[in-house]
Amino acid sequence: MSWDEEWAALKREAADGGGMQLASAGGGGWQGGSGDLRSTKSVWSGAGREVQGLRGDIKKALTKLEDEQRGLGAGGSGVQSAAAQQEAYHSWKRYLDAMSGRCSALQAQLEKAADHLEKNDQAVRSSFDRLSDRYKDTPGVGGRRGEK
Repeated sequence: MSWDEEWAALKREAADGGGMQLASAGGGGWQGGSGDLRSTKSVWSGAGREVQGLRGDIKKALTKLEDEQRGLGAGGSGVQSAAAQQEAYHSWKRYLDAMSGRCSALQAQLEKAADHLEKNDQAVRSSFDRLSDRYKDTPGVGGRRGEK
């Protein structure tokens, strides 16, 4: 197939609504959700703990990398492969340090979201409780059941 033919086929597919979809979305096109999405503090806090665990794994990898690097010294006596290895080590160390920092920041954000969600739920519940206290229902007209 030539470039022009392939390009025309791609344009036809795009015009037919073959756009991007979530992998979990059934059928085609936009579908409304069920409206039963729930968010709890425990889920957000759990996600924070998982990220903390990932950070621990990164720190273990960084420690192993540093331990193995010690055996190589300052890069060898002018050997090019040792210099390249030293450069790779510093690159990986920077990367793992940055990932560890990112995990730490993400964990803090997840925990903050958990606290905000819980406080928001409590505030909403409290506001409705105050509304119910202010506007108490009046008893039904016609007396009480069972009385003669």
